Amino acid sequence: MIHGQLIGIFIAPRKGHDLQPLDKVEAVTGRGLVGDRYFLKEGTYSAKDGPDREVTLIELEALEGLAREYEITLSPAQSRRNLLTRGVPLNHLVGKTFKIGNVVLHGIRLCEPCGHLEKLTCKGVEKGLIHRGGLRVQVISGGVLEIGAMISIVPLAA
Repeated sequence: MIHGQLIGIFIAPRKGHDLQPLDKVEAVTGRGLVGDRYFLKEGTYSAKDGPDREVTLIELEALEGLAREYEITLSPAQSRRNLLTRGVPLNHLVGKTFKIGNVVLHGIRLCEPCGHLEKLTCKGVEKGLIHRGGLRVQVISGGVLEIGAMISIVPLAA
């Protein structure tokens, strides 16, 4: 049973801009988060990009582990992920449908760190976040995401 919580929301209007914290944001089916660079098609895209660019999540526990194990302190906004969670193992949500509040999301694939993230932050971030860099998700049913919303698995239909 998952008893996670949304504890941070971040968007950037353009590629390369700093992510800004929000208290709430609208998630739109098939688009992502209103005002974010990927929603506005301002992010880094390739022809093969699909729904895995809509929203990204990262665990507070991953950032705490990075600080503890690699002595690298990264703020949630510096992680370049849209949503910060606590108490939910995001790697286990690949291929799963889950809810944050009333918004339904589907885990597409892990959001592994890349050299670009390391260039924007500091040496060691890519290695320190490998296999815990977050989750890429698709918005299945939109709505408003708010800090404090609970995270739960959507049960399979019988």
